[in-house]
Amino acid sequence: MSTLSVRQPIALVGYRGTGKSTVGRFLAAELGGRFVDLDEAITSDAGEEIAAIFAREGESGFRDRESACLAASLEDLAAGDVLATGGGVIGREENRRRLTGCWVVWLQASVGTIASRLLDDDLSATQRPALTELSLVAEINAMLARRGPLYREVASHCVPTDVQSPEEIATEIAAAWKANS
Repeated sequence: MSTLSVRQPIALVGYRGTGKSTVGRFLAAELGGRFVDLDEAITSDAGEEIAAIFAREGESGFRDRESACLAASLEDLAAGDVLATGGGVIGREENRRRLTGCWVVWLQASVGTIASRLLDDDLSATQRPALTELSLVAEINAMLARRGPLYREVASHCVPTDVQSPEEIATEIAAAWKANS
């Protein structure tokens, strides 16, 4: 795990469906900072949904856009601002290096919780394309096995998101952020 002064922006990492965007909005409000959703920045910049970018440019093209948006977003963040990253942003070493300027919180959830949230999410079809040909649960397991060490590498703090409400999680993260100053 990474350590860093908390007088940095906060970046939320974790697999899709762990609550990065939802918790991030509450956290930014609690800290009085700005909230930036990297997926929203990418879709705004591209003028189309993530699934369309994947279909047209492939995952590599999407990851190029993601890296560029991450670099641009991080330039504008200040202490107390919150960035919700995409689940795969940590796959590129350049992105992991960029995140070292943030206090990084790894949001974690069980495979069952993630699968349930993804199945209940109306945006999943347009914003969260399948990454493999595997079933949903098998894909989640495979991606967590691959990405887990990378999340751990960049994380300053870890928070499970299975049970608590997004508001409670945001309050817990804010308290940890303040305690580490």
